[in-house]
Amino acid sequence: MNNRYWNTFSKGLLRENPVFRLVLGTCPTLAVTTAAMNGLGMGAAATFVLLCSNVVISLLRKLIPGKVRLPSYIVVIAGFTTIVQMLVKAYLPSIDQALGIYLPLIVVNCIILGRAEAFAGKNSVGLAALDGLGMGAGFTAALIVMGGIRELLGNGTIFGWPDGGMFPPIAIFVLPAGGFFVFGILIWLANRLSLRLEQNETRRELAATAACAACPMAGACHGEGATVNE
Repeated sequence: MNNRYWNTFSKGLLRENPVFRLVLGTCPTLAVTTAAMNGLGMGAAATFVLLCSNVVISLLRKLIPGKVRLPSYIVVIAGFTTIVQMLVKAYLPSIDQALGIYLPLIVVNCIILGRAEAFAGKNSVGLAALDGLGMGAGFTAALIVMGGIRELLGNGTIFGWPDGGMFPPIAIFVLPAGGFFVFGILIWLANRLSLRLEQNETRRELAATAACAACPMAGACHGEGATVNE
């Protein structure tokens, strides 16, 4: 896969994870992650809206006047939010009940509007779709991880299944205070991991540069490159 396409998709997984790195969508993150299944449902719904709205906004980016750009984006996002809300109500009533008001509030989720403004409105449909998938996957993964930890430590279950008494339930983890604690720890871990990955990438680039400089044909390569550029 072309580097540009892979980078567009993968940045939302960790490097620019909307929850742990950009700290967006904090309200639904803290509210619905009392259980891993709630996180999965919220993440899937948001990913659907993010992907579809990114594609439509990218398709219409040259037709939408600049003065009504944001209202137009919100109308598109609201349309897909209504679709996903009706589908969840019809086929997943338990998830609808668990997510409550946060499902229709996807329309004002700053992750979705932010990607529409910062990326989808300025790039091709393919890149916009990959950006939506990557950011949605990162958002979903963050909710599942956070919900899984809180459910396991707070209820002694994971996706509703008992853990066999491995962890005695600590009720505070399913309360707001526990949510903030887990959220802070995961932000710290994500930042440390992202920093480590960036350092490894820098080392690889330096090693490649050093290896190129040591090559006896380096001068010829650079000379050829300069001739082509001219």
